[in-house]
Amino acid sequence: MFSLHIESERWRANAAALTAQTPAIVPVVKGNGYGFGLPMLGAEAARLGCDTLAVGTLDEAPMVHDAFRGDVLVLTPWHPAIDPEPADDARLILTASSPEAVRALSGHGRRVVVELLTSMRRFGLDEEAVATAVPDIRRLALEGFALHLPIDDGELPRVEEISSWVSTLRRHQLPTDTLWVSHVSNVELATLHRRHPETRFRPRIGTALWLGDRDSYRARGIVLAVHPTRRGVRFGYRQRKAPGDGHLLIVGGGTSHGVALSAPRSVTGLTPRLKLAAEGALEAGGRALSPFYVAGRRRWFAEPPHMQVSMVWLPSGVTPPVVGDQVDADLRMTTATFDRVILH
Repeated sequence: MFSLHIESERWRANAAALTAQTPAIVPVVKGNGYGFGLPMLGAEAARLGCDTLAVGTLDEAPMVHDAFRGDVLVLTPWHPAIDPEPADDARLILTASSPEAVRALSGHGRRVVVELLTSMRRFGLDEEAVATAVPDIRRLALEGFALHLPIDDGELPRVEEISSWVSTLRRHQLPTDTLWVSHVSNVELATLHRRHPETRFRPRIGTALWLGDRDSYRARGIVLAVHPTRRGVRFGYRQRKAPGDGHLLIVGGGTSHGVALSAPRSVTGLTPRLKLAAEGALEAGGRALSPFYVAGRRRWFAEPPHMQVSMVWLPSGVTPPVVGDQVDADLRMTTATFDRVILH
């Protein structure tokens, strides 16, 4: 069994504080719900008193409908060549980021946010496309424009980039009363409010809201078996030899839970690159650190994790846990899935 334990009062205090500091916040609950699950985060967004939340895809929207009774913004842009006609739902807000989508949704009465191309360069209409699409945009049930900014400032800092788009929209006589923004700090939002007091900025926030207090939640795997092992004894799928005397721990939590799954890392500087190279060399030699902690230290996988359990090597001299004990795990929450989520 692999479970997530949450100190509910502390975890909710972080979310409540950020919500109070960020007017018009839009909680993001996409994907795996940051490890907590979409229905649970939908209920938490309702508890926070938010009027709108954001999901990643159309398929995720029904997962929050019962827990959250406000509006649901779909972040992944809708496109007529890819997506089915969405259900007729007055609470649903689609995102359109292409001329084709704007044209297809124009005049249909569906609530729409039009995404604009930023230096992120992922989705969005550029200035030329906006100019061409003005007649169609004016026939949308428009809920505003969206800007997804890079986390690191590029050549054009975020505030300047947003202000430039405000000027562009006004030049084309398009409304700037609501702008949905991502990766914009409260300091930047304050600057934007001073510059554009007539615009309501709606920051879409997920990571800082749900994962901001890292010590308020903990992943844990239950110890399912403990095997004393002598040097040279073979074990596992690949029948590796034990590197020495010690114990093999069989711990709940495997690849189906997101254990040992990771995204490519962006590193800068010599020291982080050397560390990453060293990790790669160890993995090439068949050694990899597990996310599981025993006696205060991360322990090595005995072999790559299985689907629902992991084999962890514990060297001699370390007192092993017993069956039924739980061991902490430190893993990427955006790829984690738990058998149980337990509020304390």
